[in-house]
Amino acid sequence: MSQVSIEKEIIEENAGGEFERTPVPQSKLKSWKSFLGMYAGEHAAGTEFMIGPLFLTAGVSAFDLIVGLLLGNLLAVLCWRYLTAEIAFKNRLTLYFQLEKICGKNLVTGYNLANGILFCFLAGSMITVSATAVGIPFDMPMPKLEDTLPNGATWVIIVIAIGAVISIIAARGYDTVSKAANWMSPIIVLAFLACGVVALNQLGVSSYSQFWDIWGQGRDPFPGQIKYTFWHVVIWSWFANAAMHIGMSDLSVFRFAKKASSGWTTAAGMYIGHYIAWIAACLLYAVYLNSPEAQAFLSNGEAPPVAPGPLAYNAIGVFGIIAVVLAGWTTANPTIYRAGLAFQAILPKLSTAKVTILAGTIATIAGLFPAFAMKLLGFVALYGFILAPFGAVIVFEHFFHEQAGIVKNYAEVANIKFNKSVLFAWAISFGLFYFISVQFDVFLSFVTLPAWLLCGVMFLVFSKQFQR
Repeated sequence: MSQVSIEKEIIEENAGGEFERTPVPQSKLKSWKSFLGMYAGEHAAGTEFMIGPLFLTAGVSAFDLIVGLLLGNLLAVLCWRYLTAEIAFKNRLTLYFQLEKICGKNLVTGYNLANGILFCFLAGSMITVSATAVGIPFDMPMPKLEDTLPNGATWVIIVIAIGAVISIIAARGYDTVSKAANWMSPIIVLAFLACGVVALNQLGVSSYSQFWDIWGQGRDPFPGQIKYTFWHVVIWSWFANAAMHIGMSDLSVFRFAKKASSGWTTAAGMYIGHYIAWIAACLLYAVYLNSPEAQAFLSNGEAPPVAPGPLAYNAIGVFGIIAVVLAGWTTANPTIYRAGLAFQAILPKLSTAKVTILAGTIATIAGLFPAFAMKLLGFVALYGFILAPFGAVIVFEHFFHEQAGIVKNYAEVANIKFNKSVLFAWAISFGLFYFISVQFDVFLSFVTLPAWLLCGVMFLVFSKQFQR
């Protein structure tokens, strides 16, 4: 056995058998049922309790919300099925090892670090969501929409406790994460449906026209928020998970799939979570807006707080508290798992469990600051915009390397640690479209697809030039 093979076996053993640097073997592949539970649990989860109400603060109309979400989520499912799952099925590698083969060790280290930290921030926002539920019995003051810092010792203690539990679950690996999601997701889905039904009753809705009138023709956005139109809803819902589908982060998940068709299971997450759950959470916030407390905020020119725990508790009592806690967990668990894989790619000789605990610690610290949750719409848009173009490098190389006449996995083949083609393609596409967004006040999600396409094309052009 060669020294390289021996080193790979040692690394794999230390990594806990998660196959971070080798293709997943046939014996470890999973059926579509594993992914169905995971995606339903992850996307009918903590983010939904935040995002639903935030749509209402953005002044969406009924048509924009209901039809826009139908279209945007369909586009996301198609990306997962025909891009992410297809490539994962063929290569069976994590995103991070796949990028290392293309970009080189030095370049991908910077990407992995950024990716892992952004995942931690996203997981932190879900710890924040769970904390708003756990804090109810302790009469904890809830964070407001504009809050950035922790609001008291009780908040800090609850966030740390939740973060510790979530990190331990995530550190046990993909099997545990998947099993936890399968167990929790039916409870969470039932809770969202119950919240929606109760909220409709509290709003006095007895017909479809009354349901439609909740949003009507739209309204002015709340203070500090931007106005969302139909295309805002479509594009944002399409790219809410841009880092996962067109950004290829879910290669790390679908590498375990027996068939590429397992990519269709993401529809469970999109239409249960990013459709029914968003609308149900939006209805909860609509009930709260009719309360004297919310009206007092509005009369003072302030946006009423969005605290998922109290919103769900007001609808379905203690079951609402349990549902919000579990919802935060089912999003944070796989997110911390992904962050751990990103850090493990930087430190391959450390076990997956250790780097996942590190990721969980960072996520918990982020969870102390409510801003990540309260500004979730903007953060998710920025997060996808930064990371998605790297996925274009993988997609364009996979599908077009022969037509472009370039060498696949060039960094590995040429034994280089820094592929300039990738850096130049990402930097130009990111810089150009971020400038357009800032200079001309263009909604960031609107330029995510153009940046992704430009990065992919420029990667092929630069590769053709530099590989001569």
